[in-house]
Amino acid sequence: MVSPPLEEAAAFSAPLRVEPALRPLMGSQGRSGSPGNRGPRESEGGEARVARGKRGKRKGKAGTGHGGRGSGAEGKPGLQPARKTAGPGAEAGPGQEGEEGAGVEERPRSSGKRDERSAGPGKEEERRLGAERREDGSLERARERGCQAWGGIPGTRTAMAAAGDEEAKAAAAEPSGRPPAGPALWRLPEELLLLICSYLDMRALGRLAQVCRWLRRFTSCDLLWRRIARASLNSGFTRLGTDLMASIPVKDRVKVSQNWRLGRCREGILLKWRCSQMPWMQLEDASLYISQANFILAYQFRPDGASLNRRPFRVFAGHDEDVCHFVLANSHIISAGGDGKIGVHKLHSTFTVKYSAHEQEVNCVDCKGGIIVSGSRDRTAKVWPLASGRLGQCLHTIQTEDRVWSIAISPLLSSFVTGTACCGHFSPLRIWDLNSGQLITHLGSDFPPGAGVLDVMYESPSTLLSCGYDTYVRYWDLRTSARKCVMEWEEPHDSTLYCLQTDGNYLLATGSSYYGVVRLWDRRQRACLHAFPLTSTPLSSPVYCLRLTTRHLYAALSYNLHILDFQNP
Repeated sequence: MVSPPLEEAAAFSAPLRVEPALRPLMGSQGRSGSPGNRGPRESEGGEARVARGKRGKRKGKAGTGHGGRGSGAEGKPGLQPARKTAGPGAEAGPGQEGEEGAGVEERPRSSGKRDERSAGPGKEEERRLGAERREDGSLERARERGCQAWGGIPGTRTAMAAAGDEEAKAAAAEPSGRPPAGPALWRLPEELLLLICSYLDMRALGRLAQVCRWLRRFTSCDLLWRRIARASLNSGFTRLGTDLMASIPVKDRVKVSQNWRLGRCREGILLKWRCSQMPWMQLEDASLYISQANFILAYQFRPDGASLNRRPFRVFAGHDEDVCHFVLANSHIISAGGDGKIGVHKLHSTFTVKYSAHEQEVNCVDCKGGIIVSGSRDRTAKVWPLASGRLGQCLHTIQTEDRVWSIAISPLLSSFVTGTACCGHFSPLRIWDLNSGQLITHLGSDFPPGAGVLDVMYESPSTLLSCGYDTYVRYWDLRTSARKCVMEWEEPHDSTLYCLQTDGNYLLATGSSYYGVVRLWDRRQRACLHAFPLTSTPLSSPVYCLRLTTRHLYAALSYNLHILDFQNP
């Protein structure tokens, strides 16, 4: 008698994994029992082993028990000599199976050692097939071959392997669904899961996304990140909850928002010019408009948003002196020049009109709803129509009794605010009626002399921001009091603040007069969040203009146009 190899014996002694019971096919094969009672596959493995041994010439007796419990992979070792009775007769028809059922206990047990080894790969492949596929496939093959069970069909393992590979490819191609097993929490309706996960913070959502692919997709839902984004810096949401960047996933914006909070960015230079300028700029879609001397140049952004095409695609001219200020409105560029003129340019055509507006240089201009307002060094503010047939017709002339440095129209189109040099005995911030030109109110009462307002902007119909020579950024709410600002932030180095920009929520950016310092502020705090000096001592320059998106900040200085890239720090 040939004893099995040691490695086979060790493999046999390991506990078998019990698969789900198969549907009974025929005879006693369907009886439930121990893993050893699996059918003729293991008996045939024993026959092959006997045939390869020295007793291969001896013919087995036909009708010897080779029924559904033939192999007895977990039988007693003392029955091992009975293996000699196995022979070719083991492949008897189904009718013999019931007759030999009584001889199950005396079947050769040790044949299962090698049979199980041969059946092992088949079991691993069976795990990749569904129960129905295994039963239906095995039944069909058994009928074709006339065998008692699917395990004895020649070539079955190859077919099963091919079928398993096809199923694995199909599963990989299909989108991942919910985990089939796991905590009962994941089997709740998605609406309830969204409600539960809405109480998680950003870190917890990030860890939850690492559990599986389905949870990663589920936690990327914009609804879960909207609450976090509204509390973040520069995430594209206004204070009222309006989404300004709906095309970008909220989760991605929250990731970039952390770079704004931590001050992580990469500095670069987009444009350079040889002589000193006082540039102003505006952004629209994928284009940048910037003034240089008496021209306005239009550049196209590259897809990354961090670089420009080298050559401008449009050049707008018409002023005899430098362009001091300009805005984009209604597919027009409205520019204010040092020659006292206002220029109106159509963005997508060569139409250009300029007309004399003030006696001295026009420092500021704004346009909303077909109305243009301008402020000048000649101590006047004027209201103009944008209609093509009425260009150059002044609607109102307002005597401000001081030089006008900044101007802005209310979103309600009912009033506008002027920021003056504060050289008189009145507030530099005053609000005027747009239809009649009459003074409505003035803001603040404790401005020191010379505290001129260099930049002012409406954030909502009832709130606005201002900055200037007094080194403060002030936040005004017309619903509370016009005499005192709601909140203020002081420039740490007592530098004049030339410009400001906001994301409409909590982020505030300011440009200082020395060394090109750009500061970021969180409006929920008093102290400055981060400072970025963009020039060194020999090239000290004010920051004349700031613009920002959810990913980049652009700063225009005397000699360069700088960029701070927060998306790829």
